[in-house]
Amino acid sequence: MKACGLTDNGLSRESNQDSLFVSDLRELPLFIVADGMGGHNAGEIASSIAVEAIKEKFMDTRENLQSKDSIIKTIKDSVFEANKKIYFKALSTPEYSGMGTTLTMSYIFDNEIYIGHIGDSRAYYISDSDIDQLTEDDSLVNELIKNGSITIEEAKNHPQRNVITKALGTSIDIEVDIQTIKYKIGDILIICSDGLSNMVKEDKVFDIIKSEEDVSLACQSLIDLAKKNGGSDNITLIIIKF
Repeated sequence: MKACGLTDNGLSRESNQDSLFVSDLRELPLFIVADGMGGHNAGEIASSIAVEAIKEKFMDTRENLQSKDSIIKTIKDSVFEANKKIYFKALSTPEYSGMGTTLTMSYIFDNEIYIGHIGDSRAYYISDSDIDQLTEDDSLVNELIKNGSITIEEAKNHPQRNVITKALGTSIDIEVDIQTIKYKIGDILIICSDGLSNMVKEDKVFDIIKSEEDVSLACQSLIDLAKKNGGSDNITLIIIKF
């Protein structure tokens, strides 16, 4: 397994409110992307709290991560802990009021990918012939698509396309979506913030991934293309090749 993670401010943001984690430990194949929101650098605080809390929980329990049930429980526990820390930090610090973060994470075990998700950061799975979005956006435009109010094409340029309906830290009660998928050797998992998914179409992501053998160069090429296409947000992604 080869993995690379990169983050970039983009062209329109002075600061970077995204956070990421790419494990370099074979015994702890954990990967996280969090896209923070909130003024006074609160988004950066929220996303970094989320990543650190989840990383710490997995490190503390790594010797027990030997079954599907234990991994799913650890994902839930770590996300709930991260949510609690962000929520109470916002309550205790007025300038951080209302801060939150998206979260998409994965843990790899026994030929399976475990994904935890809340918000509109995404996970994609790339096989020899296709790219599939694994996560479903917790966003206003996705709700409008599902109820038939707008089309997928209309959603791409909708003025409220960045409005999310779920995030870590905005409520003491949250729901985290968890799924598993078996991977095949040679296939690829991408986790990214909407700074990439809003700027680069899926077919272009697929083309770059399939044409570039080196995951580090593929990461940089995707960030460069997102910036070439406008770079209106922070851009963060992790590529994992099995």
